[in-house]
Amino acid sequence: MSNLFQKIKEVTELDAIAGYEHSVRDFLRAKMTPLVDQIETDGLGGIFGIKSSIVQDAPRVMVAAHMDEVGFMVSHIQPDGTLRAVAIGGWNPLVVSSQRFTLYTQTGQSIPVISGSLPPHFLRNSNNSNLPKIEELIFDAGFTDREEAESYGLLPGDIIVPQSEAVLTANQKNIISKAWDNRYGILMVTELLEAIKNKPLPNTLIAGANVQEEVGLRGAQVSTNLFQPEIFLAVDCSPAGDIYGEQGAIGKGTLLRFYDPGHIMLKNMREFLISTAQEAGISFQYYCAKGGTDAGAAHLKNSGIPSTTIGVCARYVHSHQSLYAMDDFLQAQAFLQAIIQKLDRSTVDLIKKY
Repeated sequence: MSNLFQKIKEVTELDAIAGYEHSVRDFLRAKMTPLVDQIETDGLGGIFGIKSSIVQDAPRVMVAAHMDEVGFMVSHIQPDGTLRAVAIGGWNPLVVSSQRFTLYTQTGQSIPVISGSLPPHFLRNSNNSNLPKIEELIFDAGFTDREEAESYGLLPGDIIVPQSEAVLTANQKNIISKAWDNRYGILMVTELLEAIKNKPLPNTLIAGANVQEEVGLRGAQVSTNLFQPEIFLAVDCSPAGDIYGEQGAIGKGTLLRFYDPGHIMLKNMREFLISTAQEAGISFQYYCAKGGTDAGAAHLKNSGIPSTTIGVCARYVHSHQSLYAMDDFLQAQAFLQAIIQKLDRSTVDLIKKY
């Protein structure tokens, strides 16, 4: 497990929000290049490794993570030197205040920033009990005024990323970190390609990661148009509901995500996934989701692409500190490998048969 923790620590401590995924893209390019036949990028910056099959009429199967995590972008600099920002991805205002962030300037310089909060002293005799809006939140780098901030290279459009270190829990089973949504998917892709590097496949595999998922599933629309897969497998992390009496429990295996507001799993895909999991001895749990993944965008492209999400869940996602089980990753990885090995022409045609 210690080796897995180090890999997770490496990927979760990378910083990348929508539109600024270059650090994760560079990581993927370095990891994937020796494991695939070729590397291709799309026009928005998605990156995929292609592993061709020697089988005639092999189906094209796409496995896609997304590179971006949630963060903020500077909207303007106040005269007093503090910053205001827009959310890049979904944030609960309750988890933003009094946290540390890293601001990256246009030149790549990193600057420590904290999010402001109201001390209890200022709340006494105050009727202001409403949640703040994201655009009202204060980000503070300690500058005296706007001129000083600008002298350090700060500009509107600079990105603000949560600062957090990955740590093991006391029982050594779980990890606390930022960005498991969706560095989980990034590590799933690299571990998959490493595991199958010397294995012949019954399909042409297109594995990598999209951009800008957290702001509307944008990258998946571009990459599916470019690569024209017959099957699309998103690899993504979902919120755990176990401590709230909802579905999704950490430590209980990978998710069979049969529904979300933007995607309903097809009957034949569901039967294929369940039989594959049972045959491979995979621990899985049924999951009815309240949010979407890239599968929601991909399945509507190219006259319709049967799609699903191979996922895990984590507590407290879209914050500085999410908590998740390492064994869930291992179950999801074993599931993904079993799926890829089974997706030959006859199986794909059966999934697509209506």
